[in-house]
Amino acid sequence: MAMAGGGSPRYGRSSGAMGFSMNRFFTTVSAGVLMAVIGVSVASADEFLGSYQARISDNDHHASDGYPLDTAAQMVRQDRANWHKFGSGDAEDEDDPWFVSTEARARFERMLGKAGAMSGATRKAIADGEPVVQVDVYRGSVHVEIVGY
Repeated sequence: MAMAGGGSPRYGRSSGAMGFSMNRFFTTVSAGVLMAVIGVSVASADEFLGSYQARISDNDHHASDGYPLDTAAQMVRQDRANWHKFGSGDAEDEDDPWFVSTEARARFERMLGKAGAMSGATRKAIADGEPVVQVDVYRGSVHVEIVGY
C-alpha cells in the first residue's frame, strides 16, 4: 500500500500516530540526554569558595629558614605561611580560611603549579617583584591575578 509522500504505512514520514509518536519519543529522549549531559557539566564545575588579596613581598620570596624560593607558587604559599603560621604580613594582606594548616598550604602549592592557576606574566611578576595579587579559591583549584604593584 503506497502512501502520499512515498512512505510505507508503518515507517513513512507522516504515517499517522505511530510515526508521530516515534519521532516525538526520539526527540524527547534526545533532549533528555542532552539536558543530563549539560547538568553533569554544570554540577562538576569547580565551586567558587571565595578570594583574598595579598602583597607578595620580599619576605615571601624567602623560606622560613631564610633560603631563597625558586617559584612563584612557593612564594604565594610562603605568603600564607607568613600570615597564618608566623602572624606577619603586609598592609595589603587579607585573611583567608582555606590555608591555615601546613597540609592545606602544601595542597595550595600543588594547585598553584597547575596549568591555568597563573599566567606566565603573573608568575614572572611575582618572582621578579612585589605585586599585589588576588587569589580566587575554588574547591579543586586556584587562580592568581596581579591587581597592583
